[in-house]
Amino acid sequence: MALALQTFATVKDANAALKIEGTRYLGGGTLVVRAANEGDVSVFSLVRSIDPALSTIEVGDAKVRIGASVTMAAITRHPDLGALAKAARAVGGPAIRNMATVGGNLFAPAPYGDFAVALLALDASVDTGKGELPLETFLAGRDETRALVTSVSFTPPKTDSLRFLKVSRVKPKGVSVLSIAAVLEQAADGTIGSARIALGCLADRPMRAVAAEKALIGRSLTRDGIAAALAAASEGTSPITDPIASAWYRAEVLPVHLGRLLLS
Repeated sequence: MALALQTFATVKDANAALKIEGTRYLGGGTLVVRAANEGDVSVFSLVRSIDPALSTIEVGDAKVRIGASVTMAAITRHPDLGALAKAARAVGGPAIRNMATVGGNLFAPAPYGDFAVALLALDASVDTGKGELPLETFLAGRDETRALVTSVSFTPPKTDSLRFLKVSRVKPKGVSVLSIAAVLEQAADGTIGSARIALGCLADRPMRAVAAEKALIGRSLTRDGIAAALAAASEGTSPITDPIASAWYRAEVLPVHLGRLLLS
């Protein structure tokens, strides 16, 4: 079946077109075009927007805003987004990074969506044109949304507070066994004052490791200090099984790699 493609100058017009059943948004195309090529007949019309706001990056002292059409390659090149560069480089190879967008990554099912894991650790918000909502809330209901994501925003992390790790069997651009992002801030005495840890492939979409976060508060980043957090890391997870790894394997190696990330 041939796919119809409609291009709109504004987000408002694109959103109106997306309300039609069988219509999907075309950003970088790394997910929706592949699905169509593999025979997904539920999609027969693609919508895209050339609204400049979708490709804008704004970096301020209090807030960073990244348009949904910004690519992973653009993030790796931006001089003020170094904290996110590692997560952006974890998305496929150069060809994929030149197409894959921030907005598309939010909808990517596990084992994809590594960049969204980093955004979740940063406590990012998502704007769908109807106001901002926490990324965690958006991810929980993303399968039901028909609105176009316009941007993501977050408070700039303190220097070296964001840590990111992608584990894959094929280097450098293999599919994830799991991915982990953590934002840690230390108190004056050197212990952990606040922690946000996000996981990829430990559910069908990025999730928080809430129990591990709580176990880190007031602890030092030593093997003994993180032991409770590692023991709690799998609490609430539901790892996926795919050709890359089983759910059992992902659960087994999670504490190992989380420990390496925390002690790095």
